[in-house]
Amino acid sequence: MSPIKIILTGATGMVGEGVLMECLENPNVSEILSVSRKPSGKKHAKLKEYIVSDFLQIDLNDENFKGYDAVFFCAGISSVGMNEEDYTKITYDTTLHFAKAALNQNPNMVFNYVSGVYTDKTESGKIMWARVKGRTENALKKLGFRGEYNFRPGFMKPVEGQKNVKWFFKPLIWFFPIFLPSKSLSLHDVGRAMIHAVQKGYPTSVLEIKDIKNLAI
Repeated sequence: MSPIKIILTGATGMVGEGVLMECLENPNVSEILSVSRKPSGKKHAKLKEYIVSDFLQIDLNDENFKGYDAVFFCAGISSVGMNEEDYTKITYDTTLHFAKAALNQNPNMVFNYVSGVYTDKTESGKIMWARVKGRTENALKKLGFRGEYNFRPGFMKPVEGQKNVKWFFKPLIWFFPIFLPSKSLSLHDVGRAMIHAVQKGYPTSVLEIKDIKNLAI
């Protein structure tokens, strides 16, 4: 399989940074365009950075996106303290706008979206964030990507050397993999599974923890 070129978002957050670090190490990735609101602080021969203050202002015909095989959309925000309108703008509107811009330049690409455990595909449940994530998953599926995969990881162990790990998260890093192995995985697993989704595909578009682990092998 030929190495792939990817566009990655969220490099300044925990999930995106971990996936980025896996991609930098992985020989199956030849080039990474990190699209972010601020620099990641990382330097590597594979890595290019595109700083964008507002994803919703990205031109739908932005040629910076041309020539890539996949998007690894790892950007996201907690719904804590947010109303549905604001959370929808960040989670749904931003993601769909970005996806359309990337697809316009690369009609044969794969889109990997970091969703969440218990995302609500019916869009009608009582949990606000789950409805919005479900609506986002459903809309991405309709855009016409060669492949569109929704990653629903649980607890994710950071990659060694990560900087973007919240202080309150650190005491749990060793607890979950030991006591709840079925509910946890590493960000190396997530990154490898995303790469394999582009190169090999997967039978289902929704990847729960066990699917991510299987695809990471």
